[in-house]
Amino acid sequence: MRAPHVVVLDYGFGNVRSAVRALERVGAQVVLTADPEVAAAADGLVVPGVGAFAAVMQGLAQVRGGQIIGRRLAGGRPVLGICVGMQVMFEAGDEHGVRTDGLGEWPGLVDRLEADVVPHMGWATVEPPADSVLFAGVADERFYFVHSYAARTFPPLGDALFTPPRVTWADHGGRFVAAVENGPLAATQFHPEKSGDAGSALLANWVRSLT
Repeated sequence: MRAPHVVVLDYGFGNVRSAVRALERVGAQVVLTADPEVAAAADGLVVPGVGAFAAVMQGLAQVRGGQIIGRRLAGGRPVLGICVGMQVMFEAGDEHGVRTDGLGEWPGLVDRLEADVVPHMGWATVEPPADSVLFAGVADERFYFVHSYAARTFPPLGDALFTPPRVTWADHGGRFVAAVENGPLAATQFHPEKSGDAGSALLANWVRSLT
């Protein structure tokens, strides 16, 4: 069986080499590129992200990342967002009172965590649904988070014709969305590439789903 071909979207923002190496370790053939044709042809596309929502959206705009992601999802082609790469899938982000439009794949707002200590940095457990594919075999494990903002609600999508998204939750001063599995689009607020064996297993689950 051939190794799945995965593109890590290169939009000039953040250190993505750890994500490339982590995907390679679980059996993927990985290319770091923003070439839209290469990204369209890949079995899976990974959208990494660190830092500010607005800056990530600006970086994506410079390489037409929104079109690349939208084209794949319209064709039912898998996409995985990581950290801010998950946050930008929502309708908007609010940082310091400034609202920035996201990609709008999901409704809802990403805003600052309401906790005594922010950023939320370190290892934490999550609450995945029983039918999660991403968390198969690692539902009780801990994952590595580093973020000050999150989606704290996940509004119903309101389409009874489609399977409802599988939403995984975590807690830091209140519940927030830790991961979503929604047809071809999946995402994690934590960094699986920095989450040791549990993160590797989660990435392996995603890579296996591409074949």
